[in-house]
Amino acid sequence: QRILRLAEMCRRLETEEEKVLPFYPSSLAEWEQEKARRVLEETASEPLARVMKDYVGLERFWQRFNKAKLEEKGMERARAALADRNQDLRRLLQQYLAGAAVNQKVPKDLHPL
Repeated sequence: QRILRLAEMCRRLETEEEKVLPFYPSSLAEWEQEKARRVLEETASEPLARVMKDYVGLERFWQRFNKAKLEEKGMERARAALADRNQDLRRLLQQYLAGAAVNQKVPKDLHPL
């Protein structure tokens, strides 16, 4: 109940895009989605299935949670890639500056004997 209440409170903080397209499209085919709907609408005979009916309201929460986790992992990978790129650029800059320092030490006018 607490999670559902918090989800309702957070609804107003969503962006317009999240309100219109809150989740990624389903990867199930149309007939698979229809079959899943029929299974959910059936009355449960097993005790665990009856208990699970109480948690159907959390489906949106888990979709959002999983989407956030996927985005977090994607950002972690992007951050790691940027950190690697930053290290490469720093190394190139150090090599360039070292080369420039050596060139300044060499006299410009060499007088041959």
